[in-house]
Amino acid sequence: MELFPSLPLDEWHETKETIHRFEQIVGKVRLSHSPRRNHWWHVPFHLTGSGITSRPMGFVDGNPVFTVDFDFVRHQLVASNLDGDTAAFPLRGHSVSSFYLRFQSALDSLGVDGSIPLARPFDLPDAERLFVDDHEHAVYVPEHATRYWQILSQVNLVLEEFASGFSGKTSPVHHFWHTFDIALTRFSEHPVKQPEEAGGLVREAYSREVVSFGFWFGDDNVPEPCFYAYAAPEPEGLTEEPLGPAAEWVPSGNGHLALLRYAEAREQPDPRAAVLEFLESAYRAGAGRLGWDVDALACPGGVTDPYRAGH
Repeated sequence: MELFPSLPLDEWHETKETIHRFEQIVGKVRLSHSPRRNHWWHVPFHLTGSGITSRPMGFVDGNPVFTVDFDFVRHQLVASNLDGDTAAFPLRGHSVSSFYLRFQSALDSLGVDGSIPLARPFDLPDAERLFVDDHEHAVYVPEHATRYWQILSQVNLVLEEFASGFSGKTSPVHHFWHTFDIALTRFSEHPVKQPEEAGGLVREAYSREVVSFGFWFGDDNVPEPCFYAYAAPEPEGLTEEPLGPAAEWVPSGNGHLALLRYAEAREQPDPRAAVLEFLESAYRAGAGRLGWDVDALACPGGVTDPYRAGH
């Protein structure tokens, strides 16, 4: 199929908002019923051959081992346990409220206590509304859901390819149900003392200097899909550094993002090579300004040269 197929935000906005909340429900179960990992690596989803998965969880919390998968080819939510028992139901035709109730019933049938301490969205405009009370978000267009998964899968592999060029500490490539993006982060050994008021999530996620990369499908601030990168803490002079083709530095909060708009990447002669070049340029900009030894951290045999990687 086509590399990086088109999916304008306005074309599938309502389906995206519904799926995002479905994923937050399952993601909060993952958060509550899996062992904690550094930098919250236990929380996100990973890609599968037909959708995304929670990965196995339970066991340490007294539940049987169980897994939850979104199948965006057959358009089902599938929960299963280690005994081979399965509970599945269609994704289409549900509001957030009915999805939440059906999901809890599916887990009950598998002998799983899937209770969520805060059963409402996280960091979304309706964050004060309980999932069970959300009858507003109820649009699920199968073609859009499939396209979303296909794009995620392609971006996942490009990020995996880029990850191969770094020998230091790096996160998995994973899909966050919080911000609905797919991301990869490189870490230095330099600690960063975050202020207490930053909160536990930020203090843990950014306890070291990082350069982070990813892709998201668009939001109210940037209403189109984009590849992005940033350095934290942002070093002085970062935006003076050059970026790969068609990319730019844009203000974001108290700092800046390197952005390569999806539409611009699609128009390049070799979109994959263009994305790899963008990621490498953003990495060298952030890591160089932070004082990392970029050459020493290069992984022999990995994708360290985007031109070589693309050609």
